[in-house]
Amino acid sequence: MIAGRAPRIGGGPWHAGRALAALGADARVIAKCGEPEATAYARELEALGLPFDLVVGETTTAFSFSYDESGVRTMHVDALGEPWREEELHLDGVEWLQVVPLLRSQVDLELIEVPHVLLDAQGLVRVPALGPLRLDDDFDRAQLRHLSMLKLADEEAAVVGDVDVPEVIVTHGVRGATVNGVHVQAEPVECDPTGAGDMFAAAYLVARAGGADPVAAARGATSVVAELLR
Repeated sequence: MIAGRAPRIGGGPWHAGRALAALGADARVIAKCGEPEATAYARELEALGLPFDLVVGETTTAFSFSYDESGVRTMHVDALGEPWREEELHLDGVEWLQVVPLLRSQVDLELIEVPHVLLDAQGLVRVPALGPLRLDDDFDRAQLRHLSMLKLADEEAAVVGDVDVPEVIVTHGVRGATVNGVHVQAEPVECDPTGAGDMFAAAYLVARAGGADPVAAARGATSVVAELLR
């Protein structure tokens, strides 16, 4: 729920899916939600025009949040969905994978054997507890060895600190992103920025899979996000 408005579909699979669809990517979306939302969410995902798997559990992870005038987001965890189980992850033949857990412990990276994995750091630092969203560094750093790429927002980067991952992408909102120390300017767009980070990471991964270098991939991804937000 955003700024007190009605609940709506969200999360990485949805927002990344929007970017993948806009790019015409050869991609598949894998998502999980609770049974009460399953029919409505399946319709939403179907409208993207991408192949998808929707795994149904008991509860959908839910957040409510708002933005201040500078774009800083305040979040509240309203419901906790179940972690992914190994038998729910159908990854045969997948070469490039974007993993976007909404909270820590929702996906065990030990279960993922894919050549190129981009993880959103929210799945490392967000504490899986109801109430105001909390971040801490109580995660297993050994899990990072499974990653090719790690995407962090500024506040997540401050918690995680230095990491040994080949590609580190830090997003700065309207100020753009930094890829392995190189800053890439964003195109400011005055609108609801929800999902921009997920879209950016999806577009980045598509570009990398197509042979672009990290900085070029980030530049292209910022343009994709700006267009989608408009």
